[in-house]
Amino acid sequence: MADPAVASGGSLTSGGRGSGGKAASSPAENYHLARRRTLQVVVSALLTECGFESAEKAAVETLTEMMQSYITEIGRCAKSYCEHTARSIPTLSDTVITLIEMGFNVDTLPVYAKRSQRMVITAPPVTNPPVTPKALSAGQKRTHPSHIPSHFPEFPDPHTYIKTPTFREPVSDYQVVREKAATQRRDVERALTRFMAKTGETQSLFKDDISAFPLIAARPSAIPYLSALLPSELELQTLEETDSSEQDDQTDSENAAGNIITDDPGADKENSMLPPTGVVPSTKASEDNIIDNPYLRPVKKPKVRRKK
Repeated sequence: MADPAVASGGSLTSGGRGSGGKAASSPAENYHLARRRTLQVVVSALLTECGFESAEKAAVETLTEMMQSYITEIGRCAKSYCEHTARSIPTLSDTVITLIEMGFNVDTLPVYAKRSQRMVITAPPVTNPPVTPKALSAGQKRTHPSHIPSHFPEFPDPHTYIKTPTFREPVSDYQVVREKAATQRRDVERALTRFMAKTGETQSLFKDDISAFPLIAARPSAIPYLSALLPSELELQTLEETDSSEQDDQTDSENAAGNIITDDPGADKENSMLPPTGVVPSTKASEDNIIDNPYLRPVKKPKVRRKK
C-alpha cells in the first residue's frame, strides 16, 4: 500500500521539481502542483498493483520525478517531429514514433491496458470559475482566435477595457423631487437640532438620566410679546420704500409751487420772504419723518399707483 500522505495528494516537504513547502499563489504554480499530486497518486496506484503495501516518501518522490521526466521527454520529442513536418499540433503517429525512438515496445500497450488488476483513479475535482457580478458584466467575452492555443489564459473581462458610463440621468419626476426635498429638509432640521442640543443648554425629561431625550432649553425674556410686536424685515423694507416715494412726491410738488409766477401784487411780498433758492425748507416734515420708536411712527397707507 502506498503512503497515505502521498496517496491523498498532500503537500510534500521533501525535494523534487514542482513541489515546495510554501503554498502556491499564482495560477501557474497551482497548475504544476496539481499535476505533481496527480502523478504521485498514479505512482502510488502502480506500486499497489505491483504488491507493495507501503512506501517511503523519498521513494515515491523519486519515482514521481522519473515518470514526470519520461512524460516530458515524450511530449518534447513528439512536438519536434510535429514541427519537422510543418504541423503545429502533434498526432498519434508522432507519439508512436517517439516511443519507438526511445526504445519502448509499442505492441505491449494494448495488453497492458487490458490487465485485470488495474486500479481506476477518480478524476480530480473541477473547481467552478468565479462568477462575475452582473454590475461588472459589459459586452461579450472574447474567445481565443485560431492561432492562439486553448490552454493559454483567457482574455480579461470586457469591463476592464470597455468604457462604461457611470453617470445617471437627473430625476425630473415631480413626486420624487418633492420627496427628496422633504427628506433633505428633515435631515437638515434634525442635524441642526442635534447640534444646538450638544452645544447649547439642554433640559432633560428624566432627572435620573440627563443624556436621555435632551430638549433645547428655552431662554426666558423680560418682554415675551416684544417679538410679536416688532415688524419683520420685509415690513421695514416696505415702509422705507413708501417713505422715500412720499418724500420724492412732496419735494416735486413744492418745487412746482415755487416756480409758478403770478400777477398777484401780494405775491411779491410773499416771495420776498422766501429764501434765495425759492423753496420752503421742510424741516418740520423731516423732523416728523425721523422717529426712532417704531410704535410712535404714524400710520401710512401704501401708495397705490394707478394705471394711466
